[in-house]
Amino acid sequence: MSDLYNVASSPHIRSKASTSRIMLYVIIALLPATVFGIYNFGPRALGIIVVTIASCMVSEWVFNKIRHKKQTIGDLSCVVTGLLLALNLSHTIPYWMAIVGGGFAIVVVKMLFGGLGQNFMNPALGARCFLLLAFTGPMTSFTFDGATGATPLAIIKGGELYSDSMAMLTGRIAGTIGETSVIALLIGAIFLILMGVIDLRIPGTYILTFAVFIILFGGHLTSGDLVPFVVQEICGGGLILGAFFMATDYVTSPITPRGKILYGIICGCLLGIFRMFGASAEGCSYSIIFANVLVPLIERVTIPKPFGKGGEK
Repeated sequence: MSDLYNVASSPHIRSKASTSRIMLYVIIALLPATVFGIYNFGPRALGIIVVTIASCMVSEWVFNKIRHKKQTIGDLSCVVTGLLLALNLSHTIPYWMAIVGGGFAIVVVKMLFGGLGQNFMNPALGARCFLLLAFTGPMTSFTFDGATGATPLAIIKGGELYSDSMAMLTGRIAGTIGETSVIALLIGAIFLILMGVIDLRIPGTYILTFAVFIILFGGHLTSGDLVPFVVQEICGGGLILGAFFMATDYVTSPITPRGKILYGIICGCLLGIFRMFGASAEGCSYSIIFANVLVPLIERVTIPKPFGKGGEK
């Protein structure tokens, strides 16, 4: 009996997936959008990406060194944070601003709360929102083909449709380094789904809820413009990047199946409110961060009851 019955502490189910392997999968999934961003915006986009990743890695190494903690840069989470932050930045911002953003993401949002697994919001999004508030002008200035102009979302916000929906799918438009090409982002998202890193509950619910919201409240357009309006709102801005690569962050999103659906609904409704009724044409980062704050409450009301527990009285 003693050979067959072993008592051990949890966890009793183990997985071969390690943090570094999951992060490596995310990096691979982001490569199509990264390569396209460099092709779309030129060598300076590559410079912003390299500087931001380096800032995140150095910040985490220095913080651990000062606090006499075990070095954690080998788990690649700081690389993912730096890459995601860089893809959310304009290629025209000063390099020092990217360095500040990387340091804020790692030190303030991640390490001061205990490191990986303890942060209450996505570090890359937290840093992007910080930069948006601190340096609004450079963060909202976008250049494409040498000309500075409005993004497709800004044009839509003004009550008109963007002239070229196909360009929004392929990515030949103004925007941040990694958000423009829907095709490149979807290639990476499919890879993550096939590798079992994410599922469709959060991104699917997020996008579907947002689509329903803008159908209901985007009444300033005629019925004939409704379909292209919805398509352009989904393809424009950071929705696809945010839905598949940041809203699905393991640390800051719910783990329960019902919680993931509720979380996606909240993200979609918040984004709809920001875009339809807010002053800005975007709002994806803020929608995910606000939903991050609600995750403990979401999990509290959606956690399954233990097996064998009776109904509530």
